[in-house]
Amino acid sequence: MCNFPKFLEHPVKQYQVRLYQPQDFSLWNTFTSVAKNATFLFHRNFMEYHSDRFEDYSLLVLDGEKVVAVLPANRVGDTVYSHQGLSYGGLVLNKKTKLSTVILIFKSVLQFLNENFIEKMIVKTIPNFYLDYFSDELEYCLFIVKAKLNRRDALSVVDLSKAILFDNNRMEGVKKGIKNELVVKEESTFDLFWKEILIPNLELKHQSKPVHSISEITKLKNYFPNNIRQFNVYKKEVIIGGTTVFVNNKVVHSQYISGNETKKITGSLDFLYHHLITEVFQENRFFDFGTSNELEGRKINSGLLFWKEGFGAKTVVQNFYEVETKNYTLLETVLK
Repeated sequence: MCNFPKFLEHPVKQYQVRLYQPQDFSLWNTFTSVAKNATFLFHRNFMEYHSDRFEDYSLLVLDGEKVVAVLPANRVGDTVYSHQGLSYGGLVLNKKTKLSTVILIFKSVLQFLNENFIEKMIVKTIPNFYLDYFSDELEYCLFIVKAKLNRRDALSVVDLSKAILFDNNRMEGVKKGIKNELVVKEESTFDLFWKEILIPNLELKHQSKPVHSISEITKLKNYFPNNIRQFNVYKKEVIIGGTTVFVNNKVVHSQYISGNETKKITGSLDFLYHHLITEVFQENRFFDFGTSNELEGRKINSGLLFWKEGFGAKTVVQNFYEVETKNYTLLETVLK
């Protein structure tokens, strides 16, 4: 007969939850700098560059005086988002935090929101390839509170630790780039790419503007010089394309990609990205081309997806959930 060990019942604990205040700047950044699932996007200097566009509703979760979790967030009416100005979000946690603790933390967060007349919370999860540690505790909690999966984006990601098989189409572009004597240069400023390539292209094709203005991306570059990098491709000293990348430890993410009308003839973007993948960032682990989705994940730009997959990119999904905050009570009986 087996004698199973007896475990102490997990104490029902209520964590203190409060809104982030400007005086918490150092406290927040100190915590996120050593969290198991944070990137530089969660630094307050990054979050606050567009503070005029969002009503910040970021939360600190405390055990006494100790921060045990933070939630980058903004508010729109009776809904809180984790955070609309960031590519991903959710609960940011300590490396040693266990699932049982996360359940209680998330319960405290939802209860705080509910008591402050927030009816819904929209969670944009962080893809696991960004993380150095497994961190699916929030996904489990979302299941328990009957969160609704209302969007799923397909990201195109290259695993740089494995042999990369480039499609013939992409290699043809690389050959064109060599034939046209293209040159890739890393630049310290964004003005040329923004003014000559990115802004005109977005206006012509989508009647839109870059998410970041030149002044905003320059400010962020000054804050995070090693994380935000600009690469331009030239033909005879004339810019014909470029890309802005965000570097998060082991992951390189393409934030902006754009080439002028000669890109198919010169192979500018194929040449540029082949150079970045095989030379500049070959020591990193993943190259994230981002999504090719439209209409909240329901449609795919097949031409864009085809181009990204030509570099050996594979699909990783990113989930978006809608939670009713009143369901915090469902977390009260999970632990026994």
